Amino acid sequence: MLFQPLTIGGLTLSNRIVIAPMCQYSAVDGCMTDWHMTHLGQLAQSGAGLLTIEATAVLPEGRITYADTGLYDDSTEAAMGRVLGALRRWSSMPVAIQLGHAGRKASQDLLWTGGRQIAPQHPHGWQAVAPSALGYDDGEALPHALNRSELAEIRKAFAAAACRAARLGIDAIQLHGAHGYLLHQFLSPLSNRRTDEYGGSLTHRMRFPLEIFDVVRAAFPADRPVSMRVSATDWIANGWQVEDTIAFALALEARGCAAIHVSSGGLHASQTIPVKPGYQVPLASMVKQAVQIPVVAVGLITEFDQAEAILREGDADLIGVARTILYDPRWPWRAAEHFGVQMEVSDQYLFAAPFGRTSLFRSRSGSEAMPT
Repeated sequence: MLFQPLTIGGLTLSNRIVIAPMCQYSAVDGCMTDWHMTHLGQLAQSGAGLLTIEATAVLPEGRITYADTGLYDDSTEAAMGRVLGALRRWSSMPVAIQLGHAGRKASQDLLWTGGRQIAPQHPHGWQAVAPSALGYDDGEALPHALNRSELAEIRKAFAAAACRAARLGIDAIQLHGAHGYLLHQFLSPLSNRRTDEYGGSLTHRMRFPLEIFDVVRAAFPADRPVSMRVSATDWIANGWQVEDTIAFALALEARGCAAIHVSSGGLHASQTIPVKPGYQVPLASMVKQAVQIPVVAVGLITEFDQAEAILREGDADLIGVARTILYDPRWPWRAAEHFGVQMEVSDQYLFAAPFGRTSLFRSRSGSEAMPT
């Protein structure tokens, strides 16, 4: 099943392996650099069904770090267009983008330097915003609680980024509603203590994320899918729970959401996550039982038979890989060999198949590999 095609909205994927978005902290003023050309270029040759560009901020203050990718002005659009142009010259793999806003988890340092919050007055820092003036962790500068006019500006920014993504020819959008970033902050009662129409009940806490979905869906071409990544649980008492996620997923499905990517955690410093192989798959399975749209499972899925079993047992429709494919960018090739499936590759790699296994690869352009 891992290599059966699947259609999401108007987009048909050649297989069920999707490359999840992975922050690279290598942009300059929101603009992609040569690192993104190298990083995304190798992944575009991996044989996966879909490549997702890392979390991309819709506003400068929505970046997680000062080195995050953005899509909020002509410069960031042009830089991304340069990278996409190179990818498309050599790969036919569909490309999605994850659009998001970091909210109170913005203005952080680079991951490999500790990832701690940078003070607003620091040259690399700025004032973070959130549903409520509640910090992610003790000792951090409190975020500014967003007012209605500021919420309207963020809605406009998401819509504008969706328009830019459409102009760039991006095939799909994933909205980042997980990992403790702004949309997740509105969803969870641990971070949303508002008393207006955007806080309180589950219906009110879902309102702003659903508004964001609606404006992005309206701004992006109807034949291209818009999906949502969610954290199915906060992994902390009295926080966002799986039952809430199911209600949110059903509301998204009713609005035309094409798929749900099920992750977890990231909202609160006190979370306790039972990390082990496939630890988030049961969460994806519960969501899948409630909705009709495709569900993506992700999180320590590293083995070929493990991925296949998730699909065959009906726990998910697609397998998300991130660290797995960073460690082994040819994971889909090796999975194809494991299951005896032929893999389409660029002509330059036709001769890379193991000795005596030339039938493993077929040419994207129609060329034939010479026997070895």
